[in-house]
Amino acid sequence: MKEFIETGKIVAVQGLKGEVRAEAWCDDPAFLAGLKKVRVGSPENEADIERARPHKQRMAVLKLRGVDTPEAAGALRGKLLYVHRSQIPLVEGEYLIQDLLECTVFDADTGEEYGRLCDVSHTGANDVWHVRFPDGSEKLLPVIPQVVRRVDVAAGRVEITPLEGLFE
Repeated sequence: MKEFIETGKIVAVQGLKGEVRAEAWCDDPAFLAGLKKVRVGSPENEADIERARPHKQRMAVLKLRGVDTPEAAGALRGKLLYVHRSQIPLVEGEYLIQDLLECTVFDADTGEEYGRLCDVSHTGANDVWHVRFPDGSEKLLPVIPQVVRRVDVAAGRVEITPLEGLFE
């Protein structure tokens, strides 16, 4: 599992005082806006956050120490934002998407291996996992209690009970 987690991407300059607008890759942009430090561009490049606020639905506006002009902020456009794993509070049953990716998906009853989890979509009602089968095809799996039976990210294993016709 990665020590530093990608949590967003700087997408634009915000205003004239060096603020940047960042797309938040977390459940709530308030998480990103609540940080005191973030890594910019790589896990090695730590930056202090002077101030931050959620912005619209999936964005946060950040003012990083030492970034004081629109030109300096513009130079950060496209850079990824990272946080240390220890900064992310998780309750039991919550997982980081990055930890789920590449987990092997098995049938909970038969032990049959279906494939690897390769992507996650957010639909509103529930997440949808994308499972890539050995033949290269990709099937969608609703993340609901009737389907997902056990998740062990440390072992890279997900056990499911597919709904009838799900993988046909």
